[in-house]
Amino acid sequence: MAKRIRKAVFPVAGLGTRVLPATKTVPKEMLTVVDRPVLQHAVEEAREAGIEHFVFVTGRNKAVIEDHFDMAYELEDTLKRRNKTKELEELMRDLPAAGATSFTRQQAPLGLGHAIWCARDIIGDEPFAVLLPDMITLPGGRGSRCLQQCIDTHARHGGNVIAVEECAPEDAHMYGIVSVGRDFGHDFEIKGMVEKPPKGTAPSNLIISGRYILQPDIFSILEKGEKGAGGEIQLTDGMIHLQKSQPFHGVRFDGKTYDTGSKIGFLAANVAFALARPDIAPGFRAELKRIVGTL
Repeated sequence: MAKRIRKAVFPVAGLGTRVLPATKTVPKEMLTVVDRPVLQHAVEEAREAGIEHFVFVTGRNKAVIEDHFDMAYELEDTLKRRNKTKELEELMRDLPAAGATSFTRQQAPLGLGHAIWCARDIIGDEPFAVLLPDMITLPGGRGSRCLQQCIDTHARHGGNVIAVEECAPEDAHMYGIVSVGRDFGHDFEIKGMVEKPPKGTAPSNLIISGRYILQPDIFSILEKGEKGAGGEIQLTDGMIHLQKSQPFHGVRFDGKTYDTGSKIGFLAANVAFALARPDIAPGFRAELKRIVGTL
């Protein structure tokens, strides 16, 4: 029986160069989609999927992330004194339990694989989730967000799990791509993986989309520090090595993923998440119609 997934790693050490100048002084993970930081949306997805311990791999100038997941005594006291009960309750509801967050530093930008390796001592000897916080998700027909679907597949098959989505075939060279083995419909066996294949050589148009369930054996592979694309330690390369000894399954996420690390993706996420909010959607939809009518 597959072990329950209790811990999740959030690599948040990146510089956010695709959305400068906004990220010159504000971490890209703290840019807001509607009224919550991007990172908060990813943490909420993890919490909905049953994650109990949230591990953040940070870098310099990211202290505000720690502050966001801590008590804010002055703010809380002000809300109490002004009888802003609703706002205070919402603030406290978003706060993780004491001891449920850990922070570790990635001192140098050596790649996603290196960032995951930095969490090794906190994760220990148990399977864990990885969420790339740039990528935030909304549920589709199955009613759950992406990590929950990955955890469901892990419960059925064990091993390692990767969320995938389709891309245009002509764009496959820009992504990590998987090839399909035995197909079970919603999920499937992964036969192989390749990071940014040359144009015209991709084994499919299924891209690795930012949610993973990994066995702790990945750490001993990443520890070797072998550099791949861009001169960085790539997580995909580590998974390719791990697949030689352990099974991988892919999950076709049926919802929608938004890449908030790009300007277009960030703007689209704000529209989509606002329309998904019952308290905001009616007024926002009316305003959106007025804007669209001017195009």
